[in-house]
Amino acid sequence: MAPTSAPTGKDTATPDGKGSRTDRQTTADLAFCARAMKAPALLDAAGRLAERARTESWTHLEYLVACLQREVAARDAHGGEGRIRAARFPAIKTIEELDLTHLRGLTRQQLAHLGTLDFIAARENAIFLGPPGTGKTHLATGLAIRACQAGHRVAFATAAQWVDRLAAAHQAGRLQDELVKLGRYPLIVIDEVGYIPFEAEAANLFFQLISNRYERASVIVTSNKPFGRWGEVFGDETVAAAMIDRLVHHAEVHSLKGESYRMRGRELGRIPTDDND
Repeated sequence: MAPTSAPTGKDTATPDGKGSRTDRQTTADLAFCARAMKAPALLDAAGRLAERARTESWTHLEYLVACLQREVAARDAHGGEGRIRAARFPAIKTIEELDLTHLRGLTRQQLAHLGTLDFIAARENAIFLGPPGTGKTHLATGLAIRACQAGHRVAFATAAQWVDRLAAAHQAGRLQDELVKLGRYPLIVIDEVGYIPFEAEAANLFFQLISNRYERASVIVTSNKPFGRWGEVFGDETVAAAMIDRLVHHAEVHSLKGESYRMRGRELGRIPTDDND
């Protein structure tokens, strides 16, 4: 019989069949074990599921599995929250919050496919190109948050922030260590490629980041520049071409279109007139 939901003082047999113990003692032991295992969800589930287990005639094994499943689910949820915090997103934006009526250049089917995160399992990339305000960063953030919730470690930063991080590591003589460390992340997000041009040294550091992850781990990249203008961004057509070659070899590339979502409905550039004129 499954355990009762609350102690009653009733004697029950011990697991080894020797002697007897009260439900109160059993509950106290369960609480102690749950604390020792740092499994509060299991303790909560044990009480809530006991009545259901008795009513539905669960076996002891079925009851145990149900309790453990609650603990696993709770740990997954808490782990996802921790991974989201560690990723350092500038804002929390989910895929579900996307305005699909404004999103152009990406179909619902393509979005659903990206949402499966199969590209991470395949160590492939996702690249979103398009003008400002077309949903690139929201897409990148939403997919990365879903990856966190699915158990993947994620790191998010703008292209300029990534270069600063790599430059600091290079100056400290630990660039290779930093690249190895980043290689352990199944997914990194590089946002806003193209907003700030890079000098030759910065472009080389950026290339090393991309090259180090090639066919080893996934990258999500957003850029307001088409690939044909990346030479301007990195100051070297050869470096840009080599970088693009590695990024797109195993990648889904989506070109987003339309006007800025943030600017919709606003009249910019209109000169106010005097009503008396």
